[in-house]
Amino acid sequence: MSGFSTARQKMVDGQVRPSDVTDIRIIDAMLAVPRETFVPENKRALAYLDLDLDVSADGSASRFLIKPAVLAKMLQAAEIKETDQVLVVGCATGYTAAVIAKFAGQVHTAASADGEQAGAPFDVIVLNGATEIVPEKLYRQLRDGGRLVGIFAMSQPPRATIVTCSHGDFGNRALFDAAAPVLPGMERLPAFVF
Repeated sequence: MSGFSTARQKMVDGQVRPSDVTDIRIIDAMLAVPRETFVPENKRALAYLDLDLDVSADGSASRFLIKPAVLAKMLQAAEIKETDQVLVVGCATGYTAAVIAKFAGQVHTAASADGEQAGAPFDVIVLNGATEIVPEKLYRQLRDGGRLVGIFAMSQPPRATIVTCSHGDFGNRALFDAAAPVLPGMERLPAFVF
């Protein structure tokens, strides 16, 4: 077993499984997808650590791979089916999309949440990071029965949340406390101060 293969196994055994992730499809996908190939060369040694890993190119907008356990728990809550069309928002270098592609019907990616995405409506939308605003543009791109999962940081503490669409209405349920970097375009607008 190579060093990265060993690290990948340890990530799953030490971070993902202890976080009550029992969906074998997610576990198998995280074991199969080489996370280090989605990380800049100078940060590959950090690929399997329990942290939000900055994978931004110099001078570009911030992009992160969120913590493996947080990602796995959100994917498990989304209950992605093999026929589902999934949109990953804030796709960074594509790791999250590559994991989901192992067990979803079709995966689309978007760097940000601006505008209508090709392929809408979606069965599942995954935010690869946090939002400080209610992502209403994304809600409208959910199919009836669709789910959106992400980290909602509108209040403290931030929480991984699932939003479900039912006949044009949206309900949400907090899943667990979690923090992640805020996605570009999903920052809270500064409040007016006297």
